[in-house]
Amino acid sequence: MSAVTMDVARRHFLKATGLAAGGLALEFTLPVAGAMAQAQAPGAAPAGAAPTGEVTAWLLIHPDESVVIRIARAEMGQGTLTGLAQLVAEELECDWAKVRFELVKPGANRARARVWRDMGTGGSRGIRGSQDYVRKAGAAARSMLVSAAAQQWAVPVAECSVDSGTIRHATSRRQTTFGAVAAAANKLPIPEDVVLKDPSQWRIAGKPLKRLDTADKLNGSLVYGMDLSMPGMIVALPKACPVHGGTLVSFDKQAVLRMPGVRDVIKVDDATVAVLADRFWQAKRALDALPIVWDKGPNASVSSASIAALISGGLQGDTPFVGNRQGDAKAQLQGASRVIEADYGTPFQNHAPMEPLSATVQWTAQRCDVWAPTQVAEAALATVADAAGLDITACEVHPMRIGGSFGRRLATDYLAMAVRIAKQRPGVPVKMMWTREEDMRQGRFHPVTQCRLRATLDGQGRIGALHMRIAGQSITSFVNPKGITANGDATVFQGLLADSPEGHFGYEVPHLLIDHAMRNPHVRPGYWRGVNTNQNAIYSECFIDELAHAAGKDPFEFRKLHMAKRPKHLAVLQAVADRAGWTTPAPKGVFRGIAQYMGFGSYTAAVAEVSVKDGQLKVLRIVAATDPGHVVNPQQVEAQVAGSFVYGLGAALFGGNTVKDGAIAETNFDTYGVMRLYDMPAVEVIVMPSGGFWGGVGEPTIAVAAPAVLNAVFAATGKRIRQLPLKDTDLSKA
Repeated sequence: MSAVTMDVARRHFLKATGLAAGGLALEFTLPVAGAMAQAQAPGAAPAGAAPTGEVTAWLLIHPDESVVIRIARAEMGQGTLTGLAQLVAEELECDWAKVRFELVKPGANRARARVWRDMGTGGSRGIRGSQDYVRKAGAAARSMLVSAAAQQWAVPVAECSVDSGTIRHATSRRQTTFGAVAAAANKLPIPEDVVLKDPSQWRIAGKPLKRLDTADKLNGSLVYGMDLSMPGMIVALPKACPVHGGTLVSFDKQAVLRMPGVRDVIKVDDATVAVLADRFWQAKRALDALPIVWDKGPNASVSSASIAALISGGLQGDTPFVGNRQGDAKAQLQGASRVIEADYGTPFQNHAPMEPLSATVQWTAQRCDVWAPTQVAEAALATVADAAGLDITACEVHPMRIGGSFGRRLATDYLAMAVRIAKQRPGVPVKMMWTREEDMRQGRFHPVTQCRLRATLDGQGRIGALHMRIAGQSITSFVNPKGITANGDATVFQGLLADSPEGHFGYEVPHLLIDHAMRNPHVRPGYWRGVNTNQNAIYSECFIDELAHAAGKDPFEFRKLHMAKRPKHLAVLQAVADRAGWTTPAPKGVFRGIAQYMGFGSYTAAVAEVSVKDGQLKVLRIVAATDPGHVVNPQQVEAQVAGSFVYGLGAALFGGNTVKDGAIAETNFDTYGVMRLYDMPAVEVIVMPSGGFWGGVGEPTIAVAAPAVLNAVFAATGKRIRQLPLKDTDLSKA
């Protein structure tokens, strides 16, 4: 393989202008010690065997005392890479200043008996899903290093101590370093059992250490998938039928073949054509000029209105799929003299990462290598091997750093497409790049849903009965049809179940019914940051606010009334109320809204402060709290929570996709809005780990962003906004 070089033009520009700045996991239960033993067994290692300095598959320690920690999870700005390294380093007891990292390849993982286990990064599981075995990896390596030193000194291991990569024997006053004994440690058996530190003893984990990749981002040396450049490489830009499910009929390649830089125009599959050229803009101009005939199929006339009508049909009648039932809510509602009722709806949402999809492929009849940003490296390898028509041992995926993903790269469709294109140019490195327009139109969209909520209040102003009927699209039905039960898709109830460590309903209601009616339009759904917690939190938390108003109670006090048996839900709610000064009057013209939710194993809450002047909404301040159990790096948790509001508020205020003539209408940021710097409020983050469990960080807090703001908008205007996004809503006072 030719050497990989970086196209530095954009980096030089950034530096010159001063703009440079910064239920998905496939869990595997192979015991860590056993897996490492297999990794070290003769013949188990990949060609070239273990490199110098390898203590175990997780660690390389060089004579200069630098410690290289291998990380199997993807890094897309969320900080998992640094957090996992902190956990390994904590148990290893090395010098953090000497820690480096190295990303694992899925082919190497497979060849070494999957010693690095699950390589999927989604569902906020990057750290919580692997914390146990990466800590054991660090502890096992420390034990081996100490044993190697003890053997050299002929002293008992128990008489040796470790501090920052230095091993000492107090009695003889001898000391050595990890780097000096790494080679000897590599020859020792991996201990079967290791004792992990209690988090109260952490010195490296639990601290707000700087990220390991910050310098590379600032100096422009970090190579994202889009940055990759190889000698002899050509660029491929695909274009698929804009209506999902439609097909390619024909294209006139002769119309563009003489344009500068154009190499060829090829059919990729039944729905896709691609232009091959020397440069991106040459391919882009040719693709824009290429005459293409599509067969848009039976969905060519579908619109947002027709999809809404399809889904609203699910709000009525019975459905067999129940997620949470207590008592008899239907009977209570039927006999009630007063029923509070409301319908809500949320639209399609695009992932819209700053870096569109790309993959660079070099295919021959004997081997296929792919350099690509992906959140699921092992699934990516399987996709590549299938598309390449080769045995999986003849393929490798080289994970690249990701410029934003938010769940889009949990799908591997773009990798199969890139390989199909490269197969038509054997031996030539082909960088497939999606234009922004293609990235927007061919997404895997956050599903469109609606919800009808009906409730009664008792004589004390408490909720007597609540029926929450969700209707709409199922991600699982598209992504993993085998995951659909006889009645439906269980993931639609995220955060609404009775009792679940992953996320459960935060209120006690004597008669409760939460059910789902599946309605699937043709637009392809996918896992979007926060998945189903987003719409579920909007529906439940905004309606709770409506019930508080109907009961004549303060929204915060009304929630507390129903949380006596939910102390962790209550704790985060109380924390944001206290910090925001909920019980004191807000400044003139400032209005507050509050929301809480549990998802991905963590408890979250937020207070939003907004103003609405002349119908213009301004989000002024967010106070957010999260209890994820344990916190590995508080600074990264704060950054993730703040980022959740960038993403969640963007979707609520400016996002939302519409469907016209069967296709997604928004194809760039001029029509699909996101939060700009001047839109962004101050975000105050309260990190309050209570210990005893491992919750997620990247996604839970996004759920409370929209309902907190929507409830504040009601306080400001008297209007209930029940359909997102807010951008097209008249916010003049009622």
